[in-house]
Amino acid sequence: MEHWDDFLAPYKQAVEELKVKLKGMRTQFEREHVHSPIEFVTGRVKPIVSILDKAADRNIPLDKLETEMQDIAGLRMMCQFVDDIKKVVELLRKRNDFEVIEERNYISQKKASGYRSYHVVIRYPVQTINGEKKILAEIQIRTLSMNFWATIEHSLNYKYKGDFPEDIRVRLQRAAEAAFSLDEEMSKIRLEIQEAQRIFSRKKENR
Repeated sequence: MEHWDDFLAPYKQAVEELKVKLKGMRTQFEREHVHSPIEFVTGRVKPIVSILDKAADRNIPLDKLETEMQDIAGLRMMCQFVDDIKKVVELLRKRNDFEVIEERNYISQKKASGYRSYHVVIRYPVQTINGEKKILAEIQIRTLSMNFWATIEHSLNYKYKGDFPEDIRVRLQRAAEAAFSLDEEMSKIRLEIQEAQRIFSRKKENR
């Protein structure tokens, strides 16, 4: 495809705008001195080589990328607790600055690899000098432990091209279950954790 810079420009704009907006949600919780279900937010535009690889794997023609590839613009929202993920999804559904067009729950229905995350696909309007352009973006919402596992699995995926040796595959699945067990245990002492964090925050403010 020619003119990749022109093609990716609205995606880059969308990622930067959405990072500001989604981080703003966390700031609002902090101002009200209540627990924020959002720990932090990151975002990126998929590299050209990754777009081409995925297009080849999924048989997506390059002239259909805008409509058939949902994660060229990608955001990640990290949460401390699994229950926070539900709250974040509800907050996203209520927004009127973009349209939620698809949701995929890989937490209650994990992938065979052990991958867990909640994906929300949105249609986001980018304002350009040539008018409004609506693009697809994917928001992944997950806990810190889910994200740690997914980051490691993603790195190994590049090394093995998805064809993991059996011992690595088994260990990854065990690690995924261990990560989820950690989330479950932390959820059981959630109130104590949040109270400790409030005390710590007040001490920092009074210094």
